[in-house]
Amino acid sequence: MKILPFEQPLKELNDKIEELERLSEEGSVDLTKELERIKTRAVTLKKEIYSQLTPAQIIQIARHPNRPDSTTLIRLISDQFIELHGDRLYGDDPSIVAGFAHIGIHRVIFIGHQKGHDTKENIYRNFGMPHPEGYRKALRLMRLAEKFRLPIVTFIDTPGAFPGKEAEERGQAEAIATNLKVMAGIKVPIISFVIGEGGSGGALGIGIANRVYMLQNSVYSVISPEGCASILYRDASKAPIASESLKITAPDIVKLGVADDIIKEPLGGAHYDWKVTSDNIKKVILRDLTDLKKLSITKLLDDRYKKFRSMGVFNE
Repeated sequence: MKILPFEQPLKELNDKIEELERLSEEGSVDLTKELERIKTRAVTLKKEIYSQLTPAQIIQIARHPNRPDSTTLIRLISDQFIELHGDRLYGDDPSIVAGFAHIGIHRVIFIGHQKGHDTKENIYRNFGMPHPEGYRKALRLMRLAEKFRLPIVTFIDTPGAFPGKEAEERGQAEAIATNLKVMAGIKVPIISFVIGEGGSGGALGIGIANRVYMLQNSVYSVISPEGCASILYRDASKAPIASESLKITAPDIVKLGVADDIIKEPLGGAHYDWKVTSDNIKKVILRDLTDLKKLSITKLLDDRYKKFRSMGVFNE
């Protein structure tokens, strides 16, 4: 497990606990009381650390390499998952995963950004940054969902859509814009979860939904803190300052009305317990599917329209 910089004091305590447990097992001395004292201190320290996280530290958790990805969550949540590939126009994009699944009595279509857990996998997944064919694959699955009247569940976790030359040549902006337009009018329920990073239009390309949720330590922003700092301060190292102003953490996003609610994570972050995290998400999916399926198509579309139309309210 990768240890984040602000977790170092906790690591030192855990290392001390392991050392004392080893000595205790050897039987040379009774260290029971000392172990209990340090374990209590470790629990207290962990709660203190994670109750006072800065936006910059939350971003580190959101980007943690051991954080559960879309594929992991889909397989933990669903009883069966059949992945589909390709956009039927250009090719398949591994940075978007999509397919059919069962969740209890419900049949759904899952669509999600897919990052890797190591360098090799990240290169294969393009670090979770989709090309146009990724968004067109998602669009193909959305239209299948509408055809077969299946609800859509999306997992958002991307720094942003891939900004490379080849992506622009194949129509990156058009692909995202088309997804926004089509998702606004898809005649089935859509539920979205920001599970890590929600980066700009790359996130919105699969994020127009009736319900939008954020994991406790996820972020959602119009631009990355590094990109913002590069523009405003001409210095990407000032990203922590930019992250304070961007209001990108889950409480801020819910307060702004962009997301509906926060999904609780295990203490320390979702990477400490994938099962608990997936169970928390599954409960919300089952609850919302039951509610949204009761709505007529007209009310479903009106619900989605009003949700996004009400964002960005201002007084002249």
